[in-house]
Amino acid sequence: MNRKMRSLALGLAAMASLVAPITAEAMTVQPVVIDLATAGRAMSEVIIVENTFDRPLAVELTMQSLELTEDGVHATGQDTQELAVFPPQAVIQPGERQNFRVQYVGDPVLAKSKHFYVTVSQLPVQTDEGGANIQLLYNFQVLVSVAPGDAQPSITISSAEIGRNAEGQPVPVIVASNSSVAHGYLSRGRLEIVQRSAAGQELFRKELTGPQIQQSLGYGLIGGMQSRRVVLPEPLPSADGTVTVRYTPDA
Repeated sequence: MNRKMRSLALGLAAMASLVAPITAEAMTVQPVVIDLATAGRAMSEVIIVENTFDRPLAVELTMQSLELTEDGVHATGQDTQELAVFPPQAVIQPGERQNFRVQYVGDPVLAKSKHFYVTVSQLPVQTDEGGANIQLLYNFQVLVSVAPGDAQPSITISSAEIGRNAEGQPVPVIVASNSSVAHGYLSRGRLEIVQRSAAGQELFRKELTGPQIQQSLGYGLIGGMQSRRVVLPEPLPSADGTVTVRYTPDA
């Protein structure tokens, strides 16, 4: 399979993974979020890939650094050689699992957290009968973050306003700020949303738990010393008035 066709297949697989349930003909990858340290035993973690296909599964793990902006997480496409993975490739037999160890090997002194994607990619396999290679290839991205020292995140909501979602409905739009050098996740806490009318009457109140945040927003990564704009998927009863949002981290 040439480079163009392989890229197309990977793109189709990425879209399929967003809309289709995991079936017997798939591979599973866990965990999908990893937190590492710059020293000690927490420098490394294991990614487990299970082959639930009915044929051998060839996979390859690649790394790229991430850039965190106010609007989210963006892949740079560059491997900065700060993560090492062993083995980088493997062929997994049907029903079997393979452990891949990911370790941070970069600078032990960090000014703030660093972030990476480890992509687990299915490779094309030639059939025994000499037929065509598999055309639909799956890939999974594992978020790997490395925090400096023993720092802990300190996330607060620095602003909240009423905006619009893609359907034109009024929704809360927040700016989540992290004053620590260590990254954190909105899904490891609770969000309380309160809307009031111009006269001060309460119109709406709801608390989102960590699992609810993760289901609707994902993990909600907030980098070290970063502010991130987040549109909360909670339609409000009115576009008028004010909205306040409070974040409480898990104990």
